[in-house]
Amino acid sequence: MLQLYIGNKNYSSWSMRPWVLMRQAGIDFEEVLVRFDSFAADSAFKQRIAAVSPTAKVPALVDGDLVVWDTLAIAEYLAERFPERALWPADARARAVARSACAEMHSGFTGLRGACPMNIEARLPETGALLWRDNAAVRADVARLVSLWTQLLDAHGGPMLFGGFTVADAFFAPVCTRLVTYALPLPPHIQAYVDRVTALPGVQDWVQGALAENDFLDFEEPYRLRGGRG
Repeated sequence: MLQLYIGNKNYSSWSMRPWVLMRQAGIDFEEVLVRFDSFAADSAFKQRIAAVSPTAKVPALVDGDLVVWDTLAIAEYLAERFPERALWPADARARAVARSACAEMHSGFTGLRGACPMNIEARLPETGALLWRDNAAVRADVARLVSLWTQLLDAHGGPMLFGGFTVADAFFAPVCTRLVTYALPLPPHIQAYVDRVTALPGVQDWVQGALAENDFLDFEEPYRLRGGRG
């Protein structure tokens, strides 16, 4: 069976992407959670994951003696391994746009990702309001999300970015959780998309796992001094 090595569900946005993709698409896999203790070279996390992945980072997909690292590479491998799951849009032009959107997420939105780290357990609307007021990069990244998602929803009719669920929705699922955590302002049609993504069974399964961890890690918490919502 495929094995997917991941970090803490509450914090690891990169781990969430292939996990949600596989769970939502009905691809069987064994989850191997490697708890974050620190990211120092001698940490237990780094030593454990370095034995699996050459980058010593999560996620990593193991298929027999093959290791695939990096979320985009994992998504492409799964799409080839399970063509019947239709992980990318069927139309070649739509597929190219979907890959472009995923690549943009992969390398972009650094203002939003840096200022609003994924934290599923937390609800930080006051922090979000301050970031929205003071951080132009956050506002610019959200504006780009609104533009991109509007274009794709209009072009494909929803309910997901390319009609049905694809890799693109899995890639943007952690962004949706950030928008919820920090209560960043969105137009109604984009909020509705966020609501649809967070209601997906695969996303809900991840969220429930994150809430069950009860594992407060101070080095992942720029805004809180303790665990619990708030």
